[in-house]
Amino acid sequence: MPAQIISGKEVSAQVRERLKKDVEQMKLKNPDFRPGLVVLQVGDRDDSNLYISMKLKAAAEIGINAMHLRLPATATEEEILHSITEVNENSSVHGLIVQLPLDSVHEIDTEKVTNAVAPEKDVDGLTSINAGKLSRGDLGNCLIPCTPNGCMELIKQTGISVAGKRAVVIGRSKIVGAPMHDLLLWNHATVTTCHSKTVDLAAEVGRADILVVGIGKAEMVKGEWIKKGAVVIDCGINHVIDETKSSGKRVVGDVHFQSAKEQAGFITPVPGGVGPMTVAMLMANTVLSAKRFLESHQAGKWNISYTALNLQKPVPSDIVISRSCTAKSIDSLAREVGLFSDEVELYGKTKAKVQLTIIKRLQSRPDGKYVVVTGITPTPLGEGKSTTTIGLAQAMGAHMKLNVFACVRQPSQGPTFGIKGGAAGGGYSQVIPMEEFNLHLTGDIHAITAANNLVAAAVDARIFHEATQSDKALYNRLVPLSGGERTFSPIQINRLKKLGIQKTEPSALTEEEINRFARLDIDPSSVTWQRVLDTNDRFLRKITIGQSPTEKGYTREAQFDITVASEIMAVLALTSSLEDMRQRLAKMVVATSRRGDPITTEDLGVSGALTVLMKDAIKPNLMQTLEGTPVFVHAGPFANIAHGNSSILADKIALKLVGPEGFVVTEAGFGADIGMEKFFNIKCRYSGLRPHVVVLVATIRALKMHGGGPTVTAGMPLPKEYVEENFNLLEEGCNNMRKQIENAKHFGVPVVVAVNAFKTDTEAELDLVCTLAKSAGAFDAVRCSHWAEGGAGAVALGEAVQKASSAPSNFKFLYDLDLPIADKIRIIAQKIYGADDIELLPDAQHKVALYTKQGFANLPVCMAKTHLSLSHEAEKKGVPKGFILPIRDIRASVGAGFLFPLVGTVSSNSFPFFLHPKKLILFIWTFSVAPCPGCVHPHHRKSVHWPAGLNRLQSPGLTS
Repeated sequence: MPAQIISGKEVSAQVRERLKKDVEQMKLKNPDFRPGLVVLQVGDRDDSNLYISMKLKAAAEIGINAMHLRLPATATEEEILHSITEVNENSSVHGLIVQLPLDSVHEIDTEKVTNAVAPEKDVDGLTSINAGKLSRGDLGNCLIPCTPNGCMELIKQTGISVAGKRAVVIGRSKIVGAPMHDLLLWNHATVTTCHSKTVDLAAEVGRADILVVGIGKAEMVKGEWIKKGAVVIDCGINHVIDETKSSGKRVVGDVHFQSAKEQAGFITPVPGGVGPMTVAMLMANTVLSAKRFLESHQAGKWNISYTALNLQKPVPSDIVISRSCTAKSIDSLAREVGLFSDEVELYGKTKAKVQLTIIKRLQSRPDGKYVVVTGITPTPLGEGKSTTTIGLAQAMGAHMKLNVFACVRQPSQGPTFGIKGGAAGGGYSQVIPMEEFNLHLTGDIHAITAANNLVAAAVDARIFHEATQSDKALYNRLVPLSGGERTFSPIQINRLKKLGIQKTEPSALTEEEINRFARLDIDPSSVTWQRVLDTNDRFLRKITIGQSPTEKGYTREAQFDITVASEIMAVLALTSSLEDMRQRLAKMVVATSRRGDPITTEDLGVSGALTVLMKDAIKPNLMQTLEGTPVFVHAGPFANIAHGNSSILADKIALKLVGPEGFVVTEAGFGADIGMEKFFNIKCRYSGLRPHVVVLVATIRALKMHGGGPTVTAGMPLPKEYVEENFNLLEEGCNNMRKQIENAKHFGVPVVVAVNAFKTDTEAELDLVCTLAKSAGAFDAVRCSHWAEGGAGAVALGEAVQKASSAPSNFKFLYDLDLPIADKIRIIAQKIYGADDIELLPDAQHKVALYTKQGFANLPVCMAKTHLSLSHEAEKKGVPKGFILPIRDIRASVGAGFLFPLVGTVSSNSFPFFLHPKKLILFIWTFSVAPCPGCVHPHHRKSVHWPAGLNRLQSPGLTS
């Protein structure tokens, strides 16, 4: 009875149909996911082109996103390896086929090239790692070469069990023979491999229950050699002369088919046997690789290692603690939290930027829980918001084993070199390394400085050139000849459209249109855009520009602001994508024309250049805490003169990475009346995110100051009221905490009060604050010791936050955007600050009318006021009553998307902490020890003071 024919075409069709269903199931669970395959070809061989077209067609039918990457025959080995590396690091590609032979004019080491393919993407199964795993029987953790894998699939179709059978493999090539031997062996066959040196090959073949032939010799194996009923798999493809064929030849295998089919029980034909299976199994390996990729990157519990703290008593300085800790490599942390290698740009070993492409990859993943840390009204004694933010993250991660991300602002060098110090947290709750965190980081603030000052230069240059040139000369400069022709740039086309000029040919403009196009007619007295510097340099607060003889007497008064007060910083913090940032930068208003029209950076023609300068700054910075939990450090707008929150992008990415059971802890600058109010009314309005919990930070000492305690001077011993039990001051000061709890509850979010404990606090005082906080409506109130104990000291806070995140909430904004500007200001003043009313001074009244006319009245309001009091007067502590809030002026940050009223005497050109001479003098890289006489901080070792502007004054408080 002749052998049954095993049709590779039929079996491969079944395999492809199965794979198609597998891909559909993957897409059902992950709508934005598709298996990815790249076929890399060197040269342009016809036979390779044919094979590649078959692979691409099969991939398309199954639903695999396949790409043909063709390199020229002139490609060098280095260029080929570079292309392979790029594909290896592309997380959207799960299979990489290097099409052999490599048709290059250069000598190429094929073994080196094939081994350069990442083993998990090696769908050909040719790398030494996959071959080694196969030879050791690790079949579940490797990719099996396609031809042997296809042969096994064909053998399975016979219904004959491989286990216990005697198998003979003829040929020992790396592609077929050797892996076929291993595959049969680990499927429990007794395997013999035969080759050109085998003695009495016919006798060996005659003992085979299963025979696989891949020797490359036409019809070498004869039918009479074959055991009756054996399974014969013929992998050979050979061409023999056949004058009956139009081509003069025909394809045959390594087995003489006509005689063999009379002996065998099952046999594969050539062609139509093993050949179709090779492509099918390539696709199977690609789908398998994609499945493994999804399984290893599922949303859920991170496989993260935490760093153990070596707690010391007394607590050393921040810089000593930071430097005593061995940080994890940042690429390791990135992998632990689910970031792919192509989504991370390393900046050394301890910091990295994260690509925005991750947003698309994770867009279907549910968000985690969103927690904002704020505080009572700040005092010179400090409350410890940054320290609490980091301590809470360490607690929830390293101790409660939850996925958790901290998202904090990048500090300005102004306060870093001033009395306030850096913003990395403090004690055993820090972002590390603190030098990197507090100084240049990845250069985002420098990019903002460059971008801001480009705008300032463009404004004054435009005023100068318009004042000194005719319309024609100005127009010719704006639209210069290039190759004998003038053409409008895309930005200039936008300006023409804005002016209602529907022309795209420069020569077609009339004289009147040229005048309108070329002249912005900026009123120099209306320029609101200032130069910036990220240093507190008081002598730049008011300057005169244009004094060089080349400026022909066109001088005007100007000023320097601090960089983080730039609108570009606010744009960075509030943007949602690169395109959104481009649009926001283009809308920034820098001045007003003499006709009363707003002048934007798009009108100046610099918005594209600004986007290029900011293209890297838009990517969040990844760092870590002392205990190895992840931190995003991104953007740093001040909270008294801007909106005071880290970036929307960092929060959004973190919420996706932690998954639905995880937590993102972010900080809002200064007190709840400042940073938290802006977090809700501005940041959440633009992000669309809804917070689950507010953490309100307070300290016994700060509450005593709000209760009427004496003034404190940095560097001097604390008055006894702050180091001794005093219930009268404390209870009176708790009114400020009560008001800030009320402020948080205006937005419908549960509040947990974190009482940051000092060693001078008594148990009775701590209990009193917790009791009063709960009676004021807090969900819970807990004491914390994370400054001295790290995450372990904030576990109770973490547990309270976790419970509060499941409590009912009813988030709502404080005001409607459609209300008049004055009404929005009044609502904030009355509900949040407790003012009786507001007073719009003449400049503010003028701006209300101007911005309403210009169409900006529907923007949210970002109050610029002192952070040291609920009122406009910094010295008024507690809960001031009976005051009218004066609005001195109103300015527009149209690109960022808010109006900011200037309250009282608040200034935008410096931070309210002064440059610290001792820190500058002692700023040396050795961080020498220097005395700190009369230090007021009880946790501080008074014999040691670490200067350099990086020191966090040693208390769990001074961290906001």
